Amino acid sequence: MKESLYVGLMSGTSIDAIDCAVIQCSDSGILILASREHPIPAATRKRIAALSHTGPDEIERMGKLDRELGQLFSEATLALLNEAAVAPQGIAAIGSHGQTIRHHPASAGHSAEESFTVQIGDPNTIAEMTGITTVADFRRRDIAAGGEGAPLAPAFHAAAFSSEGVNRAIVNIGGIANASLLAGEELLMGFDTGPGNTLLDHWISHHRGERYDQGGNWAAEGKMIPELLQGMMLHPYLSKSGPRSTGKEAFNLDWLGSCHADIASLNTQDVQATLAEFTAATIAMSLEKCKAKISEVYICGGGAHNTDLMRRLHQKLTTVKLDTTAALGMDPDWVEAAAFAWLARQSILGLAGNAPVVTGAKGPRVLGGVFPGPK
Repeated sequence: MKESLYVGLMSGTSIDAIDCAVIQCSDSGILILASREHPIPAATRKRIAALSHTGPDEIERMGKLDRELGQLFSEATLALLNEAAVAPQGIAAIGSHGQTIRHHPASAGHSAEESFTVQIGDPNTIAEMTGITTVADFRRRDIAAGGEGAPLAPAFHAAAFSSEGVNRAIVNIGGIANASLLAGEELLMGFDTGPGNTLLDHWISHHRGERYDQGGNWAAEGKMIPELLQGMMLHPYLSKSGPRSTGKEAFNLDWLGSCHADIASLNTQDVQATLAEFTAATIAMSLEKCKAKISEVYICGGGAHNTDLMRRLHQKLTTVKLDTTAALGMDPDWVEAAAFAWLARQSILGLAGNAPVVTGAKGPRVLGGVFPGPK
């Protein structure tokens, strides 16, 4: 079991695709053996986005979409294994993050009893269609134990990227950005820094019909709007410290419209540039606020390919070495998928997957429900 293969499935707040990875864990480290970006049909993306907000017939729509996504995650897994020439019988378990449609943690102002998070993508369907034991619903146990339920990647970041005698931060820039601070082999803390790509993606989609700003080229040619940035920086989440997490419930286009008296009058490209500046500024500010002596910062997630965003980070993090996780031997595109494969392994082995120092949970917990494959 120690050197078994695991599959990780990740679909984030950007809803751009399902990231899939096969990993091998052993005493010598974590190795990604194969990966795949599996497309999400446009109609499915639209249903996910609609269900992320309050609306009519939510239970009916969620039930149908839950099954639809379970089937899509299964297809993604089987396509990945076919490409990798790995038989399903060779996989110990699948770790499926699922698709988040709600995230209301305590740090968003909810009481411990009222906080909740919901990810869909029926694991029963995945186990049946693939024949592979599936681990899913990782976040709710941490919330039940008094935690935020997110971010969960820091524990994996510590396992994969820590190095004795080196203080480094691992920053994942997905729809929401999160950071893990490592002091040697110790995980000091981890937290969501704020929006990663979500505002950038939604703004360019709304105004240009493009799913994302490739390379940050549109933002790079715009001019930052100081008064808009100032309004955005007043978001109450940015003043929080300690265990905290956020989502598109807090950072979205409706909120953006409240940050300026007449946002409709602003040049749309300049708004995109300001959003890029906001993402970079909140990441840098979060790292500086924690007062840890970090000498290296490594970026993973889709933001690693945003040349403009990386340039802005270089300008703000002048005292540290800044690179992507490729420099540490792991492709930045597949870190999050690998994290949920690793979390599946932790669950199967009865090991904790959360990091209480990150989420604020009462203690270490084995995360996720296990759905055995058919015998």
